[in-house]
Amino acid sequence: MSPHYEIKNRFTGEVIYQGTADSAAGLLERAVQLSIDLSEADLAGLSLSRIKIPHARLALADLSGTNLSGADLTQAWLPGAKMTSADLYGVSARQANLSGADLSDANLCKADLAWARLQMANLSEANLTQANLYGAHLTGANLFESIMEGANLVGARFDEASLVGAHIADANTEWVTGMKLDD
Repeated sequence: MSPHYEIKNRFTGEVIYQGTADSAAGLLERAVQLSIDLSEADLAGLSLSRIKIPHARLALADLSGTNLSGADLTQAWLPGAKMTSADLYGVSARQANLSGADLSDANLCKADLAWARLQMANLSEANLTQANLYGAHLTGANLFESIMEGANLVGARFDEASLVGAHIADANTEWVTGMKLDD
């Protein structure tokens, strides 16, 4: 018999979704397949490596310290999500909405964030080495001391973004708008 899991609201502790599954990741995948709104979910510290949750609705969710390496977050809805120190190595988050998300100290090495919305996101001290940020929208984002070495930044928008101390060696910056490294 499979164990019972619960996904709770990070602010109220109320159960958002529950059931039996082989793992917390399995329950989360089922909830997303059923189009359950998991906004404000507490998923901090979980191991969700390689999870497939495209189109997930996780606004204001707590995913801090969560292992999401290799996960599919394509077109996921994550505005205001707390993802500090999360492992997002190789994640696919094409066209995801991460506006206002806190991704400080997150590992986004080799992440696919093409066309992602990252307005006002906190990416301070994040590792974006070799990440694909093609066409990403980073207006007002905080990229303080982030590492974007070898990243694909083609067509990305950095209007009013803070890039103080950012490392962009060998990054492709063709058609980038708003990038000011001398802030």
